[in-house]
Amino acid sequence: MRADVTLRHQLLRRKPLQAFADDAGTADHGGGLRRTVGPFQLTMIGIGATIGTGIFFALNAAVPEAGPAVILSFVIGAITAALTALCYAELASAVPVSGSSYSYAYATLGEFAAYAVGWCLLLEYAVSGAAIAVSWGQYLNDLTQRLFGVQMPAAISAPPGDGGYLNLPGAVLVLMCCFLLVRGAKESAAVNTVMVLLKLGVLALFVVLGVAGFHSANLHPFAPMGMAGVGAAASTVFFSFIGLDAVSTAGEEVRNPRRTLPLAIICALLVVTTVYVLVALVGVGAQPWTAFAGQEAGLSEILADLTGASWPGVLLSAGAVLSIVSVTLVVLYGQTRILYSMGRDGMLPSAFKRLSPRTGTPVLGTVIVGVFVAGLAAVVPLDVLADLTSMGTLVAFTVVSVGVIILRRKAPDLDRGFKVPGYPVVPVLSVAFCAYLLYGLPLPTYIMFACWLALALVIYVLYSRHHSRLEPQPAVVAEPQPAAG
Repeated sequence: MRADVTLRHQLLRRKPLQAFADDAGTADHGGGLRRTVGPFQLTMIGIGATIGTGIFFALNAAVPEAGPAVILSFVIGAITAALTALCYAELASAVPVSGSSYSYAYATLGEFAAYAVGWCLLLEYAVSGAAIAVSWGQYLNDLTQRLFGVQMPAAISAPPGDGGYLNLPGAVLVLMCCFLLVRGAKESAAVNTVMVLLKLGVLALFVVLGVAGFHSANLHPFAPMGMAGVGAAASTVFFSFIGLDAVSTAGEEVRNPRRTLPLAIICALLVVTTVYVLVALVGVGAQPWTAFAGQEAGLSEILADLTGASWPGVLLSAGAVLSIVSVTLVVLYGQTRILYSMGRDGMLPSAFKRLSPRTGTPVLGTVIVGVFVAGLAAVVPLDVLADLTSMGTLVAFTVVSVGVIILRRKAPDLDRGFKVPGYPVVPVLSVAFCAYLLYGLPLPTYIMFACWLALALVIYVLYSRHHSRLEPQPAVVAEPQPAAG
């Protein structure tokens, strides 16, 4: 009976808010991670993690489902993302530490809930990072074919199960990004900023050139598949908005985090939404919606048809290549910071919290992540895990929204740099939207997810609960000293 009570206590114990403040204070006073990232660079991290290759090719899959009304689908996706982003912004300003929703769950729902969320995030970042890297060889081949008329052999550039045996470009990309992350957060953020600005420039070029071929007649009929088609397309494009949570993994490397974190999350969301809606509007206005079915080159093919030239396709292909690099960089960055937080809390071995005295980065943790993700990208076919990644992401999103409600009740006077407007309607709606998307996932995904959490529970029971920082340490009894003389 005593063991059952102890385990229940361990599962439900919460990390005190003062402990989070102490962790943040360590960074403020030169210990731990270094505060080197400003608001503009942090906004670029959010944009870089969100705008990936999806927007370059999403219209091909979404427009046949909704017709020109795909514009509304992007708006619905943006609203869903905004509901969660506002919840992230409040918790990030209240608990400004690394770890994203893992840390927020630790403050509100208890230790095992946080541990499970941490595993959801590891699933999201590791598998999505590997899946993104896998596709880099494909887009790199497209670019070199357009520029030089040559491609790498499929055997070393395509994923297993798709004509390849070893995805060498994907593995090389992951290792290059890890090398950059080891150099420091400031350097990584600077490189990411350059790449984000370049890919935003490429998408702006598409909008400018596409407007020249815009015909309002292409918008009729606006919703040939009805609202059912709009909803189906919204589910397709929603995951183009995933990535904003990467901003909150930088809580201890940001200057003035209570202000900077919510500002960066909201600014990134506004930029991403504007870009997506403009690209969708121009895309469906530049050609009939029926022409999207079967297109493989995405935005490149639209511009090629409009201009009759090859150079826009080269630029857009280069934009897709840069998108994969920046997304991979930010995904790996986010995962190493989550592992750092879990290692510091004793949930994982202390190797993950070990920082380089020269760069202030978790070098060993970054190397471990790099080798693991590079291995996934090189040899594992990841199609079957796509829905599993989505489930992990949506569970994390749900926890953040619930965490806002709990923290408002348990710590109403806590200093918050940002508060969710329309509380409690916004977090409740966020939970409802996430639940709706979770409901649509197939049964095998639920089974795999249950197995993943079962594995997490086993490791928690055998290792993590005993090494937790919240676990009382046995008292040290001083040995009696011999009497003098």
